[in-house]
Amino acid sequence: MSITRAELETLMLEVEQEDPIDFADLPFDEQDLRGLVASHLVDMADAMESFSEEDRRLTLMAVAAKLVLENLVLHIQMLRQHGLPLSGTADALLGRLRRGDLGDMGGGEPD
Repeated sequence: MSITRAELETLMLEVEQEDPIDFADLPFDEQDLRGLVASHLVDMADAMESFSEEDRRLTLMAVAAKLVLENLVLHIQMLRQHGLPLSGTADALLGRLRRGDLGDMGGGEPD
């Protein structure tokens, strides 16, 4: 792999500058959590060394999509648990989903 755990941790911190993570009162050190995730991802990328470039890209996109979906679900569950409203954008997006109006969101049946 062409990136080390430390380099990935640094990139993660840079991304967090624009989109901070609320670690709240988790009983774990934030840097330890970043290190754990970075190490896992570097190991995953190393395991894909024999993949073609396209297969690597598709696999990483699938993993990212799954994580974004999981994050969305957890976020909605948290808001519902605390009786908090969704943001206007999130509410509009989920409203489209409820109506089946996926349009250019890329959902629906494959061609």
